[in-house]
Amino acid sequence: MARLMIDPVHDLPETAWILFAKAIGAVAGSAISIAYILPKGRREAALRFLTGVVIGLIFGTSVGLKLATELDLLEHLSIFEISLTGAALASLFAWWGLGILARLGERYNLTR
Repeated sequence: MARLMIDPVHDLPETAWILFAKAIGAVAGSAISIAYILPKGRREAALRFLTGVVIGLIFGTSVGLKLATELDLLEHLSIFEISLTGAALASLFAWWGLGILARLGERYNLTR
């Protein structure tokens, strides 16, 4: 089993750096996702953005670990890089998925 590299950048504990990485990744993933499916209004944009950030924060490290394992990069990346990448990817797919569900709901009159 490969061991994760831990690179403490400063005096902050590792947990704070992981949370920071997930926050940056989640916001970046949500922001990049705007290019894929544009929201129709402020409410939809806010809902999808916040959902993307929350999903990135919750699943960021897990998604990053899965991706790094599949690409056989686990021993080459730090936990910061894994969490950042995973949060961005999870956030991106959450935004994209919500956009698709919103469009399907409108098409089949499932929304109010």
